[in-house]
Formats: sequence, structure tokens, C-alpha cells
Amino acid sequence: MVFCLEKEEPRLRLRSAMVHFQASEVQQLLHNKFVVILGDSIQRAVYKDLVLLLQRDSLLTAAQLKAKGELSFEQDQLVAGGQLGELHNGTQYREVRQFCSGSGHHLVRFYFLTRVYSEYLEGVLEELTYGPAPDLVIINSCLWDLSRYGRCSMESYRENLERVFVRMDQVLPDSCLLVWNMAMPLGERVTGGFLLPELQPLAGSLRRDVVEGNFYSATLAGDHCFDVLDLHFHFRHAVQHRHRDGVHWDQHAHRHLSHLLLTHVADAWGVELPKRDCPSGQPFPPHEFFNYNSTEDFSMSSHLGCGPGVNFVPGPLPPPVPGPIPHGQHRGPVVHRGMPRCAPNSPYHVPRMGGPCRQRLRHSDRLIHTNKLDRQPPAHSGTWPG
Repeated sequence: MVFCLEKEEPRLRLRSAMVHFQASEVQQLLHNKFVVILGDSIQRAVYKDLVLLLQRDSLLTAAQLKAKGELSFEQDQLVAGGQLGELHNGTQYREVRQFCSGSGHHLVRFYFLTRVYSEYLEGVLEELTYGPAPDLVIINSCLWDLSRYGRCSMESYRENLERVFVRMDQVLPDSCLLVWNMAMPLGERVTGGFLLPELQPLAGSLRRDVVEGNFYSATLAGDHCFDVLDLHFHFRHAVQHRHRDGVHWDQHAHRHLSHLLLTHVADAWGVELPKRDCPSGQPFPPHEFFNYNSTEDFSMSSHLGCGPGVNFVPGPLPPPVPGPIPHGQHRGPVVHRGMPRCAPNSPYHVPRMGGPCRQRLRHSDRLIHTNKLDRQPPAHSGTWPG
């Protein structure tokens, strides 16, 4: 999704449509919804902040952000892996967590991924096929894919992206909203636990590989008419909230991410959001959250023919995975937002690859578009798990 621009004019701070959600509003928005989050430690923090925000208006602590594989976090439960097995930084690490609210009306599950498509993911999809059907799937996998699977990792990543989107199309119900979270910007020096000491020489090129990987993932997600949230764009000026390891982010960044994500989901479901300019009585970051004097160079490496003044022209996408198109295919128009749909402020544009989107029955087709958060949300269409 990211291009190198010949000239980028300074932009004013955006007054986007993002809403600062209160816990009571999140509870209403996700009432009788089953949310599945898949990905690495960044997505685990996405899960944790959502679980916390479903219960109260407070931020994660530094210790909660750093912890992994703990037996319980804020009334959730470790289902598999983590401390129930062995804690390590290998590609076979597993962690499955689940939160079910006391009322029984909110179910959130997290699966740790070290690769976007694998036999393990097939097992996860089988669980989702025979278990309760998810209403919302949030997914990202990028850093592990590009750093832990050999010299041809980018080519493998592109092929696996095509596979995972085809499988999601086949497995998820038509009513399920899938949001692909693009990878967040890396620091110039990367020391995250996923990057083993012997792989440290890759750190310098990894941040540029992430930009390239983001392009392919967003393009392929768009080709399958899944929704995309461009976190790399949204957090490019928030680097002061990134941890020293160059990978992870603080609690303010993750709360901002939750607001972006929930605004996106509410818009997709046709839910009218409360209108207020600033949060009231909540520990959100101040207006200085973004530092517009802090810029980083995310230019592509020279072997891609891209640098200052040169447009990034990616290589060809992998061919579609052969197989029959399942009946009742998905998706309405893909949306790149966190900003108003009709006025995109991002300078990055993803060209549509392939034919028109197949028609999809979305949640918004089942909801009254004037549905407001201060009213009782619609009941779940089936039997609620648990």
C-alpha cells in the first residue's frame, strides 16, 4: 500500500471521523458478537486492549503489554500454549486466549501466529468452521513471515497471503467482517524477541521489507474485498509511542489503535457513533499524540528501483490459488479508513487488482443504518456460545 512519493507536502493534523469510545459504547457495539484476533505480539496487545476496554475505561499497564502466555489477563483465560506449554521465541510457539464477559454477551478469542498461513492456521480455521461462527475477524502476520523463514521469505509471504485470503473466503460466513491490520512502522534499530541474535543483520532491511509486505497484503486483501486498516500510515508520526525495541508500542498507541479499529467496524456495520470532539474523563493521550516533526525514511531499497523521487513499482503478484469459487461469495467494497470513506487523506493508494468484487452480505445489510449506540443493539442471529 505504500509508495515512495516524489514530493510530499506538509499536512495539517487530521480531524478524522475516529471516535474515542467509552467502555459502555464498546459493550454495545460488540453486544452478542464473537470476535477473533489472529497474529503476533502486536495483535495480542490489540486483543488485550479490547478485552480491557470491554470492561472499563482504563489503559493497559506496561507489565500487561510485556507479559506473554500468562494464565489469566483481566478475567480472560489461557486456553492453550503459553505457560500451559513452553515459553520460547521459536516459530512453533502457540498461545490461545479467550475472554467471555460475565453477562455472556461478549466473546473475544486470540490465536498467536508466527506465519500467515500454515498447517496450524488450517487447524484454527477448522475450529472456526465447527465452532460458533465469528462476527468479526482481525488479522495480521508480517514480521515473523519476513524474518524467520529463509531467503525467499517475501515470495513465500505473498503466496501464503493469497492462500489465507482464499481460505478465509471459503470458511468465514458471509455475515463476518474481516479486517486486515497492516503492519505498524518499525524503528531503525530492531531488537524484538522474534528476531534471533543470528538474524540481527536483517534488522536494517526488515523495516523496508515490511513496507513492501504491506503493499502486497493490502493489495491481495483488496482483491478479495476484505477490509484493510492501514496502521503503518496512521502511526507514522507517532514514533515517540514506540518502544525502544523498535517493534512494540505503548498503551496510548494501542488505545488509539482500538479507537481506529472500532470506528472502522462501527462504520462497516452501519452503526451511528456518538459525536464528540474529544474524550471526556478518560486517560487518552493528549493532542500531542502525533509528532509531525518526527519523520522516518521508509524509502524502498535500491534493488526495487525505488528511492527519493522514484515511484515504487512492485513485482507481480502470485497467481490465484486454483480451486472452485465457493457458493455465496463475500464482500462489499473494500474500505481503507480510520478516515472518512469519501475523503481519503492517505497519500498511499492501492490499485485494484483483478475483477470486480463479488457481492457480500455484510452486517450493515442486516442492521438498520440509523442504529445508535445508545439503543439496545440487535440480538445475535444464532445461539450465543457459552
